[in-house]
Amino acid sequence: MSHPDSIYLDYAATHPLRSSALAAYGEVARLAGNPASIHRAGQRVRERLEEGRAMVAGVLGASPLELLVNGGGTEGDNHVLLGLAAARGYRGHLITAQTEHSALLAPARWLETQGVAVTFLPPGPGGVLTPEAVQGAMRPDTFLVSVHHANNETGAVQDVAALAQMAHAGGALFHTDAVQSPGVLPVDLHGWAADFASFSAHKWGGPLGVGFLYLRRGLELPPVTFGGGQEKGLRAGTQNAPGVYAAGVALREAGAEQPTTYAHLRALNDQMTRLTGVPGVRANHTPAGSPKVASFTAVGADGEALLMNLDLRGVAASAGSACSAGTMQPSHVLTALGLSEADARASIRFSFGAATTAAEVERAAVAFLQAAEASRP
Repeated sequence: MSHPDSIYLDYAATHPLRSSALAAYGEVARLAGNPASIHRAGQRVRERLEEGRAMVAGVLGASPLELLVNGGGTEGDNHVLLGLAAARGYRGHLITAQTEHSALLAPARWLETQGVAVTFLPPGPGGVLTPEAVQGAMRPDTFLVSVHHANNETGAVQDVAALAQMAHAGGALFHTDAVQSPGVLPVDLHGWAADFASFSAHKWGGPLGVGFLYLRRGLELPPVTFGGGQEKGLRAGTQNAPGVYAAGVALREAGAEQPTTYAHLRALNDQMTRLTGVPGVRANHTPAGSPKVASFTAVGADGEALLMNLDLRGVAASAGSACSAGTMQPSHVLTALGLSEADARASIRFSFGAATTAAEVERAAVAFLQAAEASRP
């Protein structure tokens, strides 16, 4: 049974759909017409599709011609890694980080089975990779460096512009999974000199199942699907025009609010860190990271019991681990940062949004400390 006064602190998992996005989705969903059709009804839908794409591009610092509509960040990550490797006959070398999202680590590990050499770089202090670490891992056959912008578990923010510069100096392309950034951190794809970047609309209050892959103008990728030739032949299938338009409206709103949102989330993050700063609780995030995410370890607590006790107290957050087949698996991000498996299991990620209040954070902090005590033997 859900708590009657539940507090939602899981914005890194998904941002609630913005009312503006819901209205925009309904506006286009009521229109009859396929955006690929040449008649007036189809072209009316096509106009909304392209308006949505243009709104997204404007906030991300890209040209609309550089944005491929897809199903989300996972698809974008897979498309870049698998597509570039396939184009090279599954030969060459890929550099990424141990702390990447599984949407990137899983295809990278699969590529290893196909003959691609992969370097998984350990994180530096605060979970940040230095350009020197990337430079040291470069090889003559390195074709791609792929590093996230903001980590989904700790909020660690990478200097992607510097990493892209290092990749390019070694003759490689650069990709970043920037799913957690829009609406919270400034995003400037042209300024970053990124070659590829992945995004998911539901992270900024757009609809689920809509994403965008940035491909710098002039670059090519093999198609992910074949069929009708949509999206310049790179992703066949009728586009989700209502979803794309809603995503654009939501990001335009989130982008306009970004500086205010950042300051608000920083205050909430600092508040949560201060209130939970007691013996037996350790913070896994740093003030230099994204304020959207705060991660804490309740030392000695049982991880599964901790999450359950927190939920019973009306707080929706995430464990610092993935639940697979009913067994709590330690977070690969936290263990890469040096936490023991037991501490990684006993960790909770809180993530905030613009609608989160200081009163909610205070209640959540109290609930977390109570849940931690109730979860220790």
